[in-house]
Amino acid sequence: MRTLLIYPEFPKTFWSYEKILELINRKVLLPPLGLVTVAALLPQSWEMKLVDRNVREVTAADWDWAELVVISGMIVQKADMAEQIARAKARGLPVAVGGPFASSTPDAPELELADFKVLDEGEITLPLFVEALERGDTSGRFTANGEKPDVTSTPVPRFDLLELDAYSEMSVQFSRGCPFNCEFCDIIVLYGRKPRTKTPEQLVAELQCLYELGWRRSVFLVDDNFIGNKRNVKLLLPALRQWQIEHGYPFSFATEASVDLAADQELMDQMVECRFESVFLGIETPDAASLETARKLQNTRSSLEESVEKITASGLRVMAGFIVGFDGEQRGAGNRIVEFVTRTGIPHAMMGMLQALPNTAMWTRLEQEGRLIQDSAAAKGVNQTNLLNFVPTRPIRDIASEYMEAFAALYEPHAYIERVYHYFLKLPPQRYRQIRQENSPSVQTSSSERGISWIDLRALAIVVWRQGIRRSTRWRFWRALLGMALHNPARFTGFVSILAHNEHFLEYRGIVRREIEEQLALLPPEPPETARVTAEPVLVPN
Repeated sequence: MRTLLIYPEFPKTFWSYEKILELINRKVLLPPLGLVTVAALLPQSWEMKLVDRNVREVTAADWDWAELVVISGMIVQKADMAEQIARAKARGLPVAVGGPFASSTPDAPELELADFKVLDEGEITLPLFVEALERGDTSGRFTANGEKPDVTSTPVPRFDLLELDAYSEMSVQFSRGCPFNCEFCDIIVLYGRKPRTKTPEQLVAELQCLYELGWRRSVFLVDDNFIGNKRNVKLLLPALRQWQIEHGYPFSFATEASVDLAADQELMDQMVECRFESVFLGIETPDAASLETARKLQNTRSSLEESVEKITASGLRVMAGFIVGFDGEQRGAGNRIVEFVTRTGIPHAMMGMLQALPNTAMWTRLEQEGRLIQDSAAAKGVNQTNLLNFVPTRPIRDIASEYMEAFAALYEPHAYIERVYHYFLKLPPQRYRQIRQENSPSVQTSSSERGISWIDLRALAIVVWRQGIRRSTRWRFWRALLGMALHNPARFTGFVSILAHNEHFLEYRGIVRREIEEQLALLPPEPPETARVTAEPVLVPN
């Protein structure tokens, strides 16, 4: 069976990083890990070809070659998903769809032309799909009926199908699921509240596969909460550390984790010794009342500011997500986020207006209250440029205005340089360098550390020209570079790299303002004060 796997195109988002990727001659930040895992779960006797639409177009030759089309994507990709389904059907090809968007909303109009809907987790539903094809079925819907697979049987993804040079980072997955019960989160809907993990041997085998394919750059563990099962993570990290030592630390790692990571110094130390360099935290808001409303109680058990400081002091660079628009939220939420980010120094602070995702507890509650806006602009796909897709408890124009101003303030060029500079001064030297030298003094330095390539020089020259010469940030830029070289030279290269990231954010903050203002212009006049929702936060026990 000649199978064409298609990954739909992403719109511009906070994470699309076009300007940064241009600097380093890459096309996309991360590969479609879900699709290469699907490819590994399908019969290996099938011929397979993968086209990531974020890397290149599907050619006429690709369509002519295919006997079956498999498409997977997230909600934000659904517009292009629909287009690719239509293109395949116009050529008379059978189409199977799956992934987070199809699993959460299988009856969405964008999917109506698909012949097969392979929902939930593929370890369970893909064998059912293959059996249906072998029977000669021409359509079908396959679900796991609430069952969650044991991921210790999941094969190594087919990384060989990827155009590796197109990606800035590579992806692997250790666990699925999260133990917490945040009202707005769809992870527990899709993957459950009992985190399931692979074995250390499985993850090491995936890294070995990437290593043998020639990969030598960063690897992102896409777990939605890497430390959801701390016991198994602590079994993994010693094996990961040993593999890194034996191979000369060829990979750096990043991941996502809950804020309670800060309470486990042993775990943070283990991660740093494996060369984890950054971690994304879902902080959401510094407002305790909003966190309680959203059932994100794990973020209220200790000081968020102190947690960020502890994680940073351990040697992990913090990235964080923030949200405005919670029920009962008080005026000035955007400013409070900016103040929090400024105090902690977090370089990358992703912001967005709250969205009710399908089938979450929040979605169900708002639907019962008659507050969902099904035909909102947000229905086009969850993104940082969407208005809320429900009626909020304070004026939507106030929320949108606060959000736009806060996003612009976070990535104002002078403020960004100052924040990144003071943050990087606090980061300790990377511990893995000493461990590598002590354990493998004869192992060559990894390719990512062997001097500067012409691509690096070109990128550096562009950043210096833009931030150090052309813009008004020139004096602040040079003072920061000199200060970093004098006071924390071990972090100088990483500091310059993160400064370069504002080339993307500068452009993206303009996109945020333009697209949100366009949506606001289409809204009807604000209703009178007495007609607006005045609901107080409702606390629902776990």
